[in-house]
Parts: sequence; structure tokens; C-alpha cells
Amino acid sequence: MKKSQFLFAFLCLLSCHYAFSQSILSVEKIMKDPKWMGSFPSDVQWDDKGQSIYFKYNPEQNPADSLYKLSLLPGAIPEKVSLAELKSLVPRNAKTNIAKTKKIYSKDGEIFIYDLNSGNRSSLINLGDRISNPVFLANENKVAFEFSNNLYLLDIPTGKLQKVTRIQNGNRPKEKEEKQAEREKWLHEDNLGLLQVVKERKDKAEKSKEYNESFSDKDPFTFYTEGKQVINLQLSPDEKYATLLLVGRAENKRTEVPDYTDASGYTTNLNTRSKVGDQPQTIELAVYNFAKDTVVFVTTDSLPGIKELPDYVKDYPEKTWEEKLRKVAIAAPVYSNDGKHAIVNIRANDNKDRWITLLDLESATLKSVDRQRDEAWIAGPGIGWGFGGGTLGWLPDNKHIYFQSEESGYSHLYILDVTTGNKKALTSGKFEVFDPFLSRNGKYWYLTTSEVHPGERHFYMMPLMGGKMEKLTTLTGNNEVSLSPDEKNMAILYSYSNQPTELFIQANTPKSQPRQLTFGQSDAFKSYSWRDPQLVNFKAADGQMVPARLYVPEAINNNGAAVIFVHGAGYLQNAHKWWSSYFREYMFHNLLTDLGYTVLDIDYRGSAGYGRDWRTGIYRHMGGKDLSDQVDGAKFLMENHGVKPGKIGIYGGSYGGFITLMALFNEAETFTSGAALRSVTDWAHYNHGYTANILNEPFNDPIAYKRSSPIYFAEGFKGNLLIAHGMIDVNVHFQDVVRLAQRLIELGKDNWEMAVYPVEDHGFVEPSSWTDEYKRVLKLFNETLLEENEK
Repeated sequence: MKKSQFLFAFLCLLSCHYAFSQSILSVEKIMKDPKWMGSFPSDVQWDDKGQSIYFKYNPEQNPADSLYKLSLLPGAIPEKVSLAELKSLVPRNAKTNIAKTKKIYSKDGEIFIYDLNSGNRSSLINLGDRISNPVFLANENKVAFEFSNNLYLLDIPTGKLQKVTRIQNGNRPKEKEEKQAEREKWLHEDNLGLLQVVKERKDKAEKSKEYNESFSDKDPFTFYTEGKQVINLQLSPDEKYATLLLVGRAENKRTEVPDYTDASGYTTNLNTRSKVGDQPQTIELAVYNFAKDTVVFVTTDSLPGIKELPDYVKDYPEKTWEEKLRKVAIAAPVYSNDGKHAIVNIRANDNKDRWITLLDLESATLKSVDRQRDEAWIAGPGIGWGFGGGTLGWLPDNKHIYFQSEESGYSHLYILDVTTGNKKALTSGKFEVFDPFLSRNGKYWYLTTSEVHPGERHFYMMPLMGGKMEKLTTLTGNNEVSLSPDEKNMAILYSYSNQPTELFIQANTPKSQPRQLTFGQSDAFKSYSWRDPQLVNFKAADGQMVPARLYVPEAINNNGAAVIFVHGAGYLQNAHKWWSSYFREYMFHNLLTDLGYTVLDIDYRGSAGYGRDWRTGIYRHMGGKDLSDQVDGAKFLMENHGVKPGKIGIYGGSYGGFITLMALFNEAETFTSGAALRSVTDWAHYNHGYTANILNEPFNDPIAYKRSSPIYFAEGFKGNLLIAHGMIDVNVHFQDVVRLAQRLIELGKDNWEMAVYPVEDHGFVEPSSWTDEYKRVLKLFNETLLEENEK
């Protein structure tokens, strides 16, 4: 055969292979009820003896997961927990005494103490109605609890019960005022001036009343809530004070979302969230001083920088910006075990500042011991939110506090001596710390970090005052560790990029080997060789290296087309080495790769896992660097993986849908087609908590909103667009895409379509909806990115 004939035959064969690239996967298969994949454990906890592991599981393919347990004895298999045993379990939120020998909890109006050594359970008191937050005090013979909006103190040995606060809902009764008409008042005074005996009798009666009252008990002090809600009512460990937060609810107009498929047969309205720019609720901290029998409100006026204006005001020189006290959100105090100190976490409502303060309970005053300022917004692992949360507590010496901060650019663990103000970073480096906690003996830290790689999570042990971190886990991927009560064993929920979560057990020593306990993958799931996507980094236009997951087809299948996936949430990580929460999309990417597409899944600016600067890279401009990262990703594919210009699509849901719209409206030269799923189209219509952090408020910073909202750029739309949205989406409202559709109609735009899903919220539930949506996505890419002979 001549060389030219051989080449012609080869090209024909290659063309035929191109034309008929197939996959054993299908949209119908991968979008089925996830039970087809198998059953995978979650929500691990230990029994109090460290002899069995409890977890959620569903090997029987029931409608929902059930609680299972697995003994550590050799040969044991997972067994479903009986209803009787389920009812007898000590709740996970039970509080432990300082010695860690007992737990206390409430259930159905009754307080129980569980002895960790003997396993015995005893009832302390039954009040027949809801009891909240029972805790041991510094004197462990006493417990405090909340009942009917008041604190009570129970002496365990004697059974004596004492109500220690008098808090009353509603307004304080007003003093009776004698309202007299001018005439009656004049007659009264004139009569007393004329009739001496009458005046003397009146004076005598008033003195007698005053004398008798001096021997009577004074009415006890009562604190009235004045229409506010009391939360986080706590008794100090030394029993001298109580603290409480009072929340004043703000009335903000909410959006009603119509449900056209309500079971009643009538259209009903779902009362959902309000929009960004809410009036914030008020949160006040008060100290109940028992010795003085009074309640004093804590003020935040003296916090450093409390009047500081944000930098963005410089963009509005025409406006007058007044330096005034900023409103704040105050968290409940955290007491030292000896009751001598209390710390309070405070956040500015504009989220530019976080203060950790020392609360003087006697004077009800605050002293700032640490201030973190961020001109973008305060966030990051372990930082918490307005009401609290995050990493914050006391070391056993009762003088050092611990907390996390992004001061270095990455969220790390710090300690601070409240008596001297000295602060020390216990961890450092270009990685992040997650969920640190103290060992049982108070001598070590246990913590999870991304030190090995941003896309891995490992569990470590570290000396209390800092030092070398010792890595305890060995498996590459995500290691979510639950430590046994005696700290001898680790239960590990482990997953890898192409391996869903399974349960492992490992001794709590550095070089021990983990042993797999569950094997949940179905035969159908195992029948396909799921890809382990490459983790790559490409250079962005500003020089930053951008992390991504890359799926590369076999050379003979490569059709020269690419799809870029944009994960949702913004602040989320998906270019990692563990099983993705986007498991449907992961399987869809395997299908696309089988069909010859190259797929890129980018952790763009704003994603989690890469420190403060990456997190805040979208401040005041969503659709800026997060979009240019997609464009640079497309260039990377064209320069390095044989992807052809004009054959690149993009898709994603929620934030990913928003970026897809921005891509087709602003970067049509790069992206030919896009599928925008449950997309935000106008950030002024999204919620306050998320949006105000990144874009401030629309009436204060309209520049940020106009350059960040796709609806303002719709005239730039070119290419092919699929819009898909659930009609009862209570997160990103259906109204978003309705307004955008009208805008596209008014602009006379072609080559776009909308698919609506009448029974779906933001996260789809029905397999039929998932299947319909992704069949449309695949059809869009096949019809617009491939040549006729490649479809």
C-alpha cells in the first residue's frame, strides 16, 4: 500500500473514531437517585467508652439514612441501631464536667447526669417543660440551667432549687400617674391651704405609710425584656453574675415566591428571604449582677476603630460620609473555667472588623485584646460569624485564650495572655487550620490542616504552647477524623478524588496504618473506571497561579472542544483530592471526557482553601478576576491541550451560573456556549448576609453592584445560552431569570432558551429534573461546539 493510501485510511479510521466516540455512561444513568452508587457513611460519633462507632448509613436502600454502629471487636460488621438503643443514647450536645467524668443533658423537661466511668444514668429533676443548656459550674456539685426564660441553680447533694434571675417578657409597668385636670388640681391645693386639720391628717397618713413600708420587704428587682428576645442566658462559673443577649428583630420586606404545584391545587406563596440592604437586627449584651440586684448593658462605644470608615468611600467624593459609631453583633461570653474571666467576640455589622474583648463582669465594660481589620470582609476558617461560632476558648491555665485569625493572610491558631496582652501564633505558613481542639489531658492540640497540599486535609497533634505538628493521618485525600473519648483511636471518614467516602479506623499514633471498615460502592458504580483528574496550576493574566482540576480525553478521542465548569457558592473549594460534593458534575465530566471533551474545573478567585487574598479577590467586583480566571483557563487549554478557538463552552450553577452569564455577556470571543443554572442575575436582589460582605450595600456602593451584575451587560451577549432554574427556588429567586429574560427579549437577542422546573428549589431533588437539565446541557455543547461529523 502506498504511503498516501495508508495515510488516507488512517485519517478515515480516525474520523470514524471521532464520529462515534461513546461512553458506557449516560446522563440518565448518572443523574439517577444517588442510591445507585451505593451507600456511604457520614456523621460519625463514638460511644462514651470508645468501643463502638456510630454513623449514618443506608446499605438497605431505605428512603433515608439510619444510625448504624460498628464494634471494634474483630470480625464485627455494621448493624442498625434499634429504636430502643437510639432513645437511650446520650445526646451529642451533652456538656462534660471539668474532670471529664460526667455528662449532663436535658430531655423532655428532665435533667440527667451520665457517669462516664460506670455508665449509670440518673435523673436530677423533672420540671415537665422545656429545659435548656444544663451545665456544671466550677463547684461541680451545682448545675445551672435555663427554664421559662430564667436561670436556675440546682444543688445536687441537697436537691435545693433556686431561681437566680427574675426576667419577665414584655414592658415594665408604668408608674401610676395622677392625671388631674387643671381645675381639680387647683381645688385640691386651695382646700388644703384653707383647712389646716385636713392638711394635717393627709400629712400624717403619708408619714404612717412611709414608716410601715420601711419594715416591709422591698419588691424584688425584675428585668423586663421590652419586646426583645433573650438568648444565650448563662450563669458565670462562680455564680456571681449572669449574662444574656437581647435580640431586637428587624422588620424587612420579604419576597414571596409562587408555588404553582402546591398539593392543594391552588397557587400558594412561599414567604422567603429579603434582599440585600436589610435593616440589621440589634444584639445587646447585658450583665445581671446578683449582689447589686440589677442588669447593666454593655456598651461598645470605646472599641478601637469603632467609627472607622471603609476605604471604598473614597470612590464617592460627592457624598458626605459621617464618622459615627458602627452597629455591631455581639456573641455570648466565653468564661474561663474558674469564672474569673470572660471573653466576648464582636463583629461590626459592615463585617470590616472583628474584636475579641475581655469583659469585666463587675463594671460591665469591655477591653479589646485583639482587633482584626479587613477592608474587604472578615471571614476564613475558624473565624465564626455575628452570633459567634468559630474557634474561641480558654487554655487550662485560665489566663490564655485561643482563637483563629487571618492576620498573616492565612487562618492560623493563636493564643493570647489576657493578663499581659502577649499574643503568639501557634501555627504559621501558607496553609489553613481547621477545627482545632484540646486533648483530654489539656497538654496537646489536635487540628486538621492543609499544610501538605491545598487539596488535602490531614490530622495533626501539637504541644499546647506550640511546637512541631505531628501528622497522624497518611491517606492522600480528605481525612475527617473523629477521636475516640480515650483518644486511643481515630475514626476517619476518608475519600479520594474518584473514591466516595468510606469509614476507616486507625490507632492514634503517627505511623499506624488505617483499616477500612465500610465498603459501600455498588457493583454498578464499580463497573466504570472513574477518572482521577489531574490537579494543575495555570498562570493568570496578573501572574497568579490558578489551581484547577483537569480531565483529558485519550488522544484518539480528543475532539478539540472543551467545557469549563464553574463551581457554586463562590467561597468553596473543588480542585482538591477528595470526593466532591459536586459528585453529579464529576460524573458528568467523566461522560464529557469519554466523548472527547477536555474539561477544566477551576478554583477561581473567591474560592476557599487558598488564604485571605484569594478569598477576597472578588471584593467589590464579582465577575472581575473570577471571570478572567476562566478566560485564562481557556487560554491554558488552547495553548497546552489542543483545544481549538471557538469550541469552548462554560457552565455552572448558582455562582457558577452567574459567572457563565458574565462570560457570555463579556467574553464572547472566548466562550461560544454556556449553560447558566439557577443563576444570580442581579446582586441587588440576592440576600444580605452573603452579598453585603462582598459588594457592601447597593445604596452605599452602587458602583460595585453595577459592574458585578450580569443584567447590566446583557447587550453584550453573543453565542448560545441555556438558562435553567427551579420555580420555587427560595435562595436565588426565579424572579432573577424572569427579569433577565425580559431584558434579552427587549434587546432582541437570539440563540437563548430557558428551561424551568416547577417543583424544584435551589438544589434539585428529583432525578427527572436533574436528567432533563443535563440532557439539555449536553445537547447544547454537542450542537454548538462540535462539527457535524463529531456529534
